[in-house]
Amino acid sequence: MIYFLIEFLDELVFGVTDAAWPFIQAELGLNYTQIGILLTVPGIFSIIVEPFLGILGDVWKRRLLILGGGICFVLALLLTSLSVSFLLLLFAFCLFYPASGAFVSLSQATLMDRDPARHDQDMARWTFAGSLGVALGPPLLVGLSALGFGWRGVFLALTFLAGFILILAWRRIPRDAARLPKVPPVADLFAGFRDAIAAIKLPGVFRWLVLLEFSDLMLDVLLGFLALYFHDVAGLTATEAAGAVFIWLVVGLLGDLLLIPLLERMDGLAYLRVSVLLELALFPAFLLAPQAWLKLVLVGLLGFFNSGWYAILKGRLYSAIPGKSGTVMALDNLTGIVGGLLPLGIGLAADAFGLEIAVWFLLAGPIALLLGLPRKANNR
Repeated sequence: MIYFLIEFLDELVFGVTDAAWPFIQAELGLNYTQIGILLTVPGIFSIIVEPFLGILGDVWKRRLLILGGGICFVLALLLTSLSVSFLLLLFAFCLFYPASGAFVSLSQATLMDRDPARHDQDMARWTFAGSLGVALGPPLLVGLSALGFGWRGVFLALTFLAGFILILAWRRIPRDAARLPKVPPVADLFAGFRDAIAAIKLPGVFRWLVLLEFSDLMLDVLLGFLALYFHDVAGLTATEAAGAVFIWLVVGLLGDLLLIPLLERMDGLAYLRVSVLLELALFPAFLLAPQAWLKLVLVGLLGFFNSGWYAILKGRLYSAIPGKSGTVMALDNLTGIVGGLLPLGIGLAADAFGLEIAVWFLLAGPIALLLGLPRKANNR
């Protein structure tokens, strides 16, 4: 299905980016604070823009928004490949993040509308498609770099792939209703925001929003610093550090694959509680491990047992606001304002105390889930 292909592309780009940081840092001369800015400012900008896209996706032309986001997605990849300075790369990322919101997040919302009774299961399949893409990112980077393309050449290749998928989306995404106005209805937009704010009071909504932000500490935030950790703390080369990220991603991909049949037999929250306890034990062991090979083993286990965190939590959020998938996107971005500051906080802490100390703050993620998850499967 086209929606899974779009998610695959998006995570392929993020997989390449996360593994490429040592190469980008070396060529552009970036410090940790600048990297933190690159991981934070585009996200904050996207958080401002995406709520409007989500509400418009509920009240206006969703197909038009998805395809428009796809065009900006392709352009942002092209600009990334051409970036020769921190500011140019920052501009490219600031375009890419909201473009991903329109192209990818609204595709996810559309998928969730298909079968409201299977949000957990469909989110598990969505997450697997993304995990497959992000797992292929590091070997794509290493392979094309070995052929002399460099990180810029990899992003240029991704530009062409994104253009091809955009053409497929143009042909396969259903057309918007003919009766919808040509200009976004301002009154409907404001009414949508009022409904979104009111939806926070629905049972469970605030809980899932908060837990999603904390869970990201052991997902995308950790992944964003993982290559740098193995390079700067564990002492691996840039290529070896990219290989460490690959181990995390491949083992996580296996976990996401196994999650699909597991959720047909087991309640998602019961699994989630067990995995949180395992992560709480594994992460300190990973940070304290003296040998690089042992860190590689433990990072693989970390990537395996955090499988399903995003899928289950996001699926529960969709279920808590039935029939308003665009509203879910809007609320997720509004609460992401705080979560969007986390990479910058880690970057600042790394410059002040060292990356080896700063990554300990990521333990707040599983601790929050341990305290915040419902004690019973049917609790909201």
